[in-house]
Amino acid sequence: MAFTKSAFDLSKCARPNILSLQPYRCARDDYKDDGTNILLDANENAYGPSLNLETDRPIGQNRINGIESSSMPDMKLLPGLNRYPDPHQIELKQLLCNLRNDHSDMSKNLRPGNLFVGVGSDEAIDAILRCFCVPGRDKILTCPPTYGMYAVSAQVNDLEVVKVPLDAAKAFSLQPETVNEKLALDPHIKVVYVCSPGNPTANLISKQAIQKILEHPTWNGVVVVDEAYIDFAPEGSSLANWVTEWPNLIVLQTLSKAFGLAGIRLGTAFTSPEIATLLNNLKAPYNISTITSALACRAMQPESLEVMRSNRFKIVKQREKMLVELPKIPGIGRFLGGAESNFLLVEILDKARENGGKPNNETALAVYESLAENKGVVVRFRGKEPGCHGCLRITVGTEEEVDKFLEEIRTILEEASMGKLDMSNGVEDAKAANDIVA
Repeated sequence: MAFTKSAFDLSKCARPNILSLQPYRCARDDYKDDGTNILLDANENAYGPSLNLETDRPIGQNRINGIESSSMPDMKLLPGLNRYPDPHQIELKQLLCNLRNDHSDMSKNLRPGNLFVGVGSDEAIDAILRCFCVPGRDKILTCPPTYGMYAVSAQVNDLEVVKVPLDAAKAFSLQPETVNEKLALDPHIKVVYVCSPGNPTANLISKQAIQKILEHPTWNGVVVVDEAYIDFAPEGSSLANWVTEWPNLIVLQTLSKAFGLAGIRLGTAFTSPEIATLLNNLKAPYNISTITSALACRAMQPESLEVMRSNRFKIVKQREKMLVELPKIPGIGRFLGGAESNFLLVEILDKARENGGKPNNETALAVYESLAENKGVVVRFRGKEPGCHGCLRITVGTEEEVDKFLEEIRTILEEASMGKLDMSNGVEDAKAANDIVA
């Protein structure tokens, strides 16, 4: 992969206080817990965790908000809960590197020094802003429609958000020339967030478009590519390996989607060793729990990767079914964006297409509410986002869930065509339905 030297200078881009930050030095930085030492240095409880495991009740059979839960892992897999976890997570980072060292574009290997791991990708999103952006002065650039946490984190950190919308007329493609114009005019834009595959658009952003931003001749900032859904895209789509060549690139990933581990909250940021060092310096010392680390390492083992790939195959198969079957339902419009994720973005029409139906937010909102309240099928209303008028975002579920969804949305749209669907809730409900960021 040919690349051009960028104008990036970390010493002038990162905040001076972060560059000079001396990270908190914790007990496990000095001596590791190798299972043989007597550890009297971290004020831990040497008697172990206060958990009564001598019971007939199976672990995980708990009631949470009145609902039976069996989500707790087998405690036999997780010794040492009375001890602080590894602050550096080298074993986990190496396993994550092994997963992404595909050499599809770059020949260099990712190493643990290229990684920051956090509590979901959201911790990395926020850490990047704290690393590079001065509150009340600097800005970020986003490309809506996109993941809402970029703007939320910017507001928390008192940063302005500059927006360059994706080109809805071209399947929500990135507009690198327009982005670069904004960057050339405003040196206070320090971070560009690009979601690929996009949320809610489900489309991959072309590598060439991202490269144009990385090659900006004068801008001194970082490009963050959020790849939360990358495992549902074709092989070789990830830019993770690009961080071995591009000093101004950060690639975010997560175990919440294809790996089905949203509950353990594990996100990753692949980047240069220099940026990774800054992100690791400013994080809390023990941000990844022992339980999260153990389950994430188990997920990286060959037998678990086979499970992930098997489940991914099933999801892709159901995605293909939805692409075929949804357009057959009167009142369904176009699919917008792409199909490289575990969800689809689809228009809801005010009447059947053959009768001149148009995308309609009132109808989409009424369908969204009727599905949830009357049919027990919950999707997402996205009609207020740029280029998404009249759209629902629909996650691909199991075969049974997809069949149920197709049956119920057909019924509801038939009701809408006969004027039997309640559309009285109006604009305020539409706004409320759209204010969730996920």
